[in-house]
Amino acid sequence: MCRECFRAIEPARAPQCVVCGDRLVSAQLLMGDGRCANCRDFEPEFERAVSFGEYEGGLRGLIHLLKYESVTPVASPLGSMMAEAIQELLSGRGQVSPLLIPVPLHKSRRRARGFNQAELIACAAGKRLSPRVEVASGILLRQRDTISQVGLSREERMENVRGAFRVSAPNRVKGRILIVVDDVMTTGTTLSECARVLKQAGAERVWAATVARAFQGASSGETADRGEEEAIEAEAVALTASV
Repeated sequence: MCRECFRAIEPARAPQCVVCGDRLVSAQLLMGDGRCANCRDFEPEFERAVSFGEYEGGLRGLIHLLKYESVTPVASPLGSMMAEAIQELLSGRGQVSPLLIPVPLHKSRRRARGFNQAELIACAAGKRLSPRVEVASGILLRQRDTISQVGLSREERMENVRGAFRVSAPNRVKGRILIVVDDVMTTGTTLSECARVLKQAGAERVWAATVARAFQGASSGETADRGEEEAIEAEAVALTASV
């Protein structure tokens, strides 16, 4: 990625849902509670989710370099962006000591890819936060492989991830504030399911943070982008299955 394209990546500035961070349209702004329609209809298990920027352009390109082309040094700038988003969560909350919990990959997919992109980004973010925040990998496990979420409806996504995760060390999360982290948030169903399992294990509070947010209510251009995204993800899944 050229320097000009990298510099063009900016934080999301559109009015956003106070819970999931989705973009709010004019009618939703008039409702007064700051929540989007999805959060009113399907209240997520996390208390709040934040993202650095919109999943488009240069930011989308960086994530693809890491996730699909294994350019792991990209995790460093993505971690800086995530740290900025996490700082928004921590601002004004006094002395809190959260744990960063990367959304895990199933062992077969991690073996094929060679790394978990959420973990690499979380480690880079944790180093950039002050005070430094611990990354607790291995506490949340994906016990069941799931199909790609790309192209699924919200209800299908919820069913796809139900029961896919478990907590390996409940004593590490009991009474703690946790931040579940991933590269991209679309509907938030994966992050919500992770939060549900972590709260069942005794977590006091669960937030969520991602580098990018794929805002809902796509325009025609965004719909085309998601068609391309689906093709890329399908190819990646096929490669994983062949390993």
